[in-house]
Amino acid sequence: MTADALVGTKTVSVAAPVIRAEWRAVQGVAVFLVFLLISIIPLLTHPLPPLEDYANHVSRMYVIADAGKNANLAKFYEIDWELLPNLMMDLIVPQIARYVNVYLACQLFTIGIFVLIMSGTFALNRALFKRWSVLPLIAFPLLYNYIFLVGVMNYFCGIGLALWGLAAWIALRERPWPYRYVISALFAILLFLCHLFTLGVYGLGLMAFEIWFVVSVDRSSLPLRALKFVCAGIPFIPALLLLVRSSTWGNATAWEWDSLGKIDGLIYAVETYSDIVAVVLTVTVVLAGAWAARHKILRVHPFLMPLLIVGGIIYMAMPRVLFASYLADQRLPIAIIFMVVACFRVELRQEFIRRLFLLGTMALLGARVAEVDIAWANSSTETLEMKESLRKVAKGSKILVAYTDSNMPNEVEHLGLVHAATLAILERSSLITTAFTTKGKQIMHVRPDYRKMVDTEDGVPPTIDQLVLDAVGRSPDDSGYWHDWINKYDYIYVLFTDDDSDNPMPDKLKSVYEGENFQLYHVIRPGMDPSELNPPKPPKPMTRISPVVVAKPATAMVAPAAPQAAVAPQAPTVSVPAGSPAASVSSEPAKP
Repeated sequence: MTADALVGTKTVSVAAPVIRAEWRAVQGVAVFLVFLLISIIPLLTHPLPPLEDYANHVSRMYVIADAGKNANLAKFYEIDWELLPNLMMDLIVPQIARYVNVYLACQLFTIGIFVLIMSGTFALNRALFKRWSVLPLIAFPLLYNYIFLVGVMNYFCGIGLALWGLAAWIALRERPWPYRYVISALFAILLFLCHLFTLGVYGLGLMAFEIWFVVSVDRSSLPLRALKFVCAGIPFIPALLLLVRSSTWGNATAWEWDSLGKIDGLIYAVETYSDIVAVVLTVTVVLAGAWAARHKILRVHPFLMPLLIVGGIIYMAMPRVLFASYLADQRLPIAIIFMVVACFRVELRQEFIRRLFLLGTMALLGARVAEVDIAWANSSTETLEMKESLRKVAKGSKILVAYTDSNMPNEVEHLGLVHAATLAILERSSLITTAFTTKGKQIMHVRPDYRKMVDTEDGVPPTIDQLVLDAVGRSPDDSGYWHDWINKYDYIYVLFTDDDSDNPMPDKLKSVYEGENFQLYHVIRPGMDPSELNPPKPPKPMTRISPVVVAKPATAMVAPAAPQAAVAPQAPTVSVPAGSPAASVSSEPAKP
């Protein structure tokens, strides 16, 4: 029996009294759909958006959907199904891919995330104020933010579910307690399947609401109020039990707190590519809110204050790395902002004010959409070049990804290149070292025969200097998965190169493709004749990815010519000066 049952008194209303809405239901739905259509324009025009992790996710979806039919993929990868707190995309997208190609399936999933987040913001606003409002429309431009550009798709799916879960809890606050507890437990399990951090987001919002309710609304005795507050955590127990029993629990000790970057995390919630657009958007919303408050048409729900206090405390205490996942703290502000938006409503009684609000909000959304669409169009060159280079890769090959140096470029425009090479899984049925195959995070793993050849810790790829040192036998650490790379891999992708980057080891690598910011090399193994390492015959020209129909991976490919009789290997000719960059090797912290 919970505290609600023990009290035996009618719960006080948690929201403002019902007032006649100034918007008809049909009008509200129409406006929502128009804003949604505008917001997804970049997704429609770029079916392979240049998000950092997106290409890796698409390739994993392809392997799951293939279900072992492709012999090369089945040789390299296996699917080990288990309940993990990072599974929602793996459950949904392969099912959609049964009817459409995997690019379109991932595109539909991303659009669904936008629908879930915005509808959840409106639902939470409705639960707080007991009436619909159009003010949550101002959150549409925030769908695009820096954290979204990282490509943490399951996390953003979980934000939408967390908003709906909190709305359901508030709407059922005056109903008998079993309804609220059962629904909350179901949301907690779904959020666990989305992402562990979104389960925390839901818990944060629920805690803040219960603090406000216990302090400001509930008039029962203090012990009973405390009991009801504690009992609000009961629905989380099933999800926590799933966590403890999952392989993710093995990463519980992998955490790291960092005081630096807390301000950046707040900026990431509103910033994408242009600082100017972010500043204009923020200043416009603040000034419009100040004007509305001055004219007494802005309403604020008291839930806002405990939400900001609890959210601020948790944000400052959150580690940067938690359960071996990066950006743990910096992901939090964007989720809280959608809750904050739901705490406001504006009285748009006058037709002029109503139209001005719609036009102004649509202008802000248009500016953000134009910013993202232009940036993605400029970044599409790298994606198209990467797909073009994959035509020169033999099917079933083994590919090593390396960086030019240990410092990845800071330009957000190049995020899409970080994992673009993983499209080799989809397009060429290849083994690639940077595919997400970490135990406790993904259900796709590399088979034991090849597991020591790939990164299973979501770390940073080796630099070209590290590969040079390894080739000449001077590597300070031979425990890296890339050790003895000359005898392991068929190709090497070197990312973030300059226009004047030369072949670092002409006797070990043969240039196959030169991209704007990457290079593809064929590895010259001992005994191989470089003159016979011609690229395989290219398949039929690939169709450029369109918003609706996407070219499927090529199927016809001729294997490279067989090497001549073994020739005695020659001594390496690579020289490493004592003061060269290759003489010192640095390491970077794990990536998400």
